[in-house]
Amino acid sequence: MIRTIYIIILVYFFLGAIGFWFINRKKEAHEARKNRTKLVTYFLIINIIFFSIVINPVVFRYIAVIIILAGFLEIYNVFRRSGFSRKGFFILSIIVFSIFSLGFYSFSLMEKELMLFTFIILSVFDSFSQITGQIWGKSRLFPSISPNKTIEGLIGGAFIAAVSGLLLKDLLTTDSLFSVYLIAGVLAFAFLGDIGTSWYKRKYNVKDFNNLIPGHGGFLDRFDSLVAGGAWVALLALIG
Repeated sequence: MIRTIYIIILVYFFLGAIGFWFINRKKEAHEARKNRTKLVTYFLIINIIFFSIVINPVVFRYIAVIIILAGFLEIYNVFRRSGFSRKGFFILSIIVFSIFSLGFYSFSLMEKELMLFTFIILSVFDSFSQITGQIWGKSRLFPSISPNKTIEGLIGGAFIAAVSGLLLKDLLTTDSLFSVYLIAGVLAFAFLGDIGTSWYKRKYNVKDFNNLIPGHGGFLDRFDSLVAGGAWVALLALIG
């Protein structure tokens, strides 16, 4: 089963690479180079998280802690660079991120099949919402918060991720209704996490948190949907 899942991931990555190639044809040289860097980095991240879950979930738990701590640091650094402005908004952001972080860490303690299933859905959603948005996107979703996000990208990414989740639901030992709730909630929370991160950056008028991850705008920029989606799975397990 694990081998089959990894082959599926490679197929998705190949399709995504084709999409990025199509997008890059219309980009300036520096933008195309940035997209290639982003693609390679993302592939490495996917492999690191995938194999950390498969080989030893404890390793993924450590990765979760690193993501959480880096997230707090990035939130604070943006606040510090702003001259400590909007203190109320900063405190609210810390509280909200703390709640999601608690859920995400709880998620990292769950069985590896559930973590793997969730991670695949989130990876597909992240990748193909961007690809479909850049290829077909015309209708801006929240132009004042995140100008690059489009309705077409959201629908395209959510559709491909939902179909992928339904095809892979046998990875879970739960009933089909639970799988539907899980998939729908993961996609909704992932989107909210992405928008929330963009909103925070917009409030402080910054484009990226940092450039520690090549091609990405920081740990929160890369892992916001994973933190939020993982928190939903933890909540669903708690109330279910």
